[in-house]
Amino acid sequence: MTERYTLSVLVENQPGVLSRVVGLFSRRGFNIHSLSVGTTQDPTVSRITIEVNGDAQTVEQVSKQLSKIIEVIKIKTLRDSDLVKRGLMLVKVKVTSKTRSELIEITSVFRANIVDISANTLTVEITGHDRKLGAFLDLVEPYGIEEISRTGMTALERGTNTLKVDK
Repeated sequence: MTERYTLSVLVENQPGVLSRVVGLFSRRGFNIHSLSVGTTQDPTVSRITIEVNGDAQTVEQVSKQLSKIIEVIKIKTLRDSDLVKRGLMLVKVKVTSKTRSELIEITSVFRANIVDISANTLTVEITGHDRKLGAFLDLVEPYGIEEISRTGMTALERGTNTLKVDK
């Protein structure tokens, strides 16, 4: 059964590591739904958050292959119930003098931020889970979306569970 899995991967912060990790997925014909990468509290270590669709066996196989990459320090497959994940989206929406206040109200309900206003557009910054971002897009789509830019999802385990480098 195909499901969405979130892989949290700690890697050495070196040039080419992301390319090797992503290359592993593409060589196996495995599509990455979302990708986010950045340094951790240790500047020599980066966290790559990868969302993929697949079955448990395929995801386990990919994890085993990832662990063979020399710069990969740790990998953990996270379940949605065990993580906090967020993405960032910038959306430029068409506005008129009649629709501006409606869009400002929608933005407020979603706890989003208006980061730019022009005579004909409103640019909104919104963070949240896929469902929240999708719901926002559904509501503003009838006004006319000019542009969208999204980051990949980034995630951490809930509570005291951590994925960190053992020293």
